[in-house]
Amino acid sequence: MNRGLKTMSMLSFYEEKLEQLKKEANFRYLKNFAQEGKFIIWNNVKLLNLSSNDYLGISIDNNIKDNFLSSYNGKLENPSARLLSGSNKPFFELENLIKEELNVEASLLFNSGYHANVGIYSSLLNKDDVVFIDKLNHASIIDGIHLSGAKLIPFNHLDYIDLENKLKKYRNQYKNAIISTESLFSMDGDIADINKLVELKNKFNSILIIDEAHSFGVYGKGKGICHSLNLTSEVDLIMGTFGKAVGSYGAFAAGKKTLIDYLINYARSFVFSTALPEIMVSFSKYILENYIFSSNKLQNKLFDIANYTLSKFPNTPSKSYIIPVILGENEKAVMVSDELIKEGFYILPIRYPTVKKGSARIRISLNPFITKDEIDSFSKIISFL
Repeated sequence: MNRGLKTMSMLSFYEEKLEQLKKEANFRYLKNFAQEGKFIIWNNVKLLNLSSNDYLGISIDNNIKDNFLSSYNGKLENPSARLLSGSNKPFFELENLIKEELNVEASLLFNSGYHANVGIYSSLLNKDDVVFIDKLNHASIIDGIHLSGAKLIPFNHLDYIDLENKLKKYRNQYKNAIISTESLFSMDGDIADINKLVELKNKFNSILIIDEAHSFGVYGKGKGICHSLNLTSEVDLIMGTFGKAVGSYGAFAAGKKTLIDYLINYARSFVFSTALPEIMVSFSKYILENYIFSSNKLQNKLFDIANYTLSKFPNTPSKSYIIPVILGENEKAVMVSDELIKEGFYILPIRYPTVKKGSARIRISLNPFITKDEIDSFSKIISFL
């Protein structure tokens, strides 16, 4: 009897926390979808999907999948960690492709962008070190830093005067220092000044790590913003993913060989994870070789519809194909999302803690198959809400 009462008391804590989320319009739940090209089917209703990270529309093109499967004769699974028996030819081929195309010393596959960032920061840093991060960096970066025990010093978003002032004040108090940013920011769609960051990392004897999760596959002939600026040799470590523009699954770290070798030995999310399924590794290589590194066709179509959409939302901070419409409070973002879904557009509210309080928004994620007529209809509906 007492044990039952204790269990109920413990569960009530979680129930209260969930009720609080509901009161704040911040409660999340999983939805059951079906996909039909650029549309999703939800509750038997067909909706234009404006909430996907599939920036080139790779995953919605069944011809691409069919062409790959018709020629694939490798394994589906890979039930081992890389350091045991899970490291075979397709892994090295993809890592070598990334290394050669990005013009870096080495690369290493991870199971996801989250695995990569947590592994990178938790292994490269310790309590004697410091990391300076853009305030809008992804949660996976922050989690990795917290695991490391290093001092975390945020600088104002894209404010490199603030960064330099903090480097002057704190850099010499610590053994090793990392400067960390995303290249293309996932919530605001704006872009970091990589040239300035390279200048600061050299001036203050720091390691520079760039998260290219949302830019890899699109910018720089698919090789990312660092590559488009000819700066991959100046950046110490680049993280990129295959689960967004590449339309596949997995991630990589690429850069200085010393750092890659260190990650192989110390990044726990790499060492203690079962390797990616071999079929996904081969699929990522197939997409990069045949649809991304070899042609700008999809990228150019994406930039065309992005520029058109940006013209409809002149107050957005975005400079890219990720376009936030900032609404303020959680309740308004949820209301606008609900109304747009009723009108046939699947677009989700982005709320605290994903973004700071008072900056809840809907976020438009584009792909090359969305039309200007669809954007016209979407923007007209928004103007009345």
